[in-house]
Amino acid sequence: MSRIVARPLTRENFAPFGDVIDMGGDNRYPINGGKAMRYHDLATAEATGPNARVLISMVRATPYEMPLKLAMVERHPLGSQAFIPLSPRPFLVVVCHDTKDGPGEPHAFLAGPGQGINYRRNLWHGVLTPIGEEQDFLIVDRVGDGSNLEEFHFSHPYEIHLP
Repeated sequence: MSRIVARPLTRENFAPFGDVIDMGGDNRYPINGGKAMRYHDLATAEATGPNARVLISMVRATPYEMPLKLAMVERHPLGSQAFIPLSPRPFLVVVCHDTKDGPGEPHAFLAGPGQGINYRRNLWHGVLTPIGEEQDFLIVDRVGDGSNLEEFHFSHPYEIHLP
């Protein structure tokens, strides 16, 4: 089993896979008479195909045992998928570049408190993986006609470790 250690999630190291959603960066401005700060344009929601639209959902996710045995990844060819935690808890993010033979070697990131992610359309990624306890997330993704889910099962699982 190949061993991969998660690294901290930053805008720079996650850029090839999608967007980090947090209150960092310079694209912010006051609203509501200066009583609120808007952190603007943090991710691009993608939705293609027949009758496609972007929707917002919520999910309560149960943690996996660590180290994570990564046997399967999935992708959504018709739309992006964002996960925004509703509590200040970390979660594990696993992504893979696409190759001619399917997903490449996984990259693992540890999302810190207050960070969410937006997977680009058609990006191989692991399942939602909270750490230590149940966690609630806001999801922004695509709904519409057509199949928007592909799964890939590795012949040999990867073992993902927290730092």
